[in-house]
Amino acid sequence: MTTQSATPDTSSSEAASRVWSALHEFVTGQDRRHALRAALDLSPAKVEVLIKLLDGPMTLREIARTADIDPPAATVGVDQLEARGLVHRTAHPDDLRRKLVHLTDAGRNVAQRGQAILTAPPPALTNLNPEDLARLDEILAQLRAGKK
Repeated sequence: MTTQSATPDTSSSEAASRVWSALHEFVTGQDRRHALRAALDLSPAKVEVLIKLLDGPMTLREIARTADIDPPAATVGVDQLEARGLVHRTAHPDDLRRKLVHLTDAGRNVAQRGQAILTAPPPALTNLNPEDLARLDEILAQLRAGKK
C-alpha cells in the first residue's frame, strides 16, 4: 500500500516539474528585448522607464528606485531620453531643488508602442484553438487563486 500511495504522488510531482519547466521555457523564450531595440532603438530598461512615466511624472530618485539603479545612472538615462525628445524636466512644485521628469508626446507614443510590444501575446498562444485557450485561461486562473 505504501508503494501504491507513493506512486501517484511521485508521478504528480514529476508531471508538475515537467509542466513548470515547460512553462518556464515557453515564457523565457518570448524575450522581447530584441523587438524593443529593433522597433524603438531603445534599451528595454529605458522603455520600462517610459512606460512607468505613463502613470505620471516622477522624480529622478523615484526613477532610480523603480529601475533599480543608482541616481547618477538615472540622471544619465534621463539625459539620453531627453536628448531624443522623449522626456522633459520641470521643477518640482514642492521642492525647487528636485526635478520632475515628464513624457513628451513623442515619449508617450514610444512608451505605448513599447507597452504593446511587451504585452502582445506570442503567436504560439494566439494560434491555440479557442477551447484550448479557454481551458488554459481557467487553469491559470486557478493557479493565480492558489487552488489545487
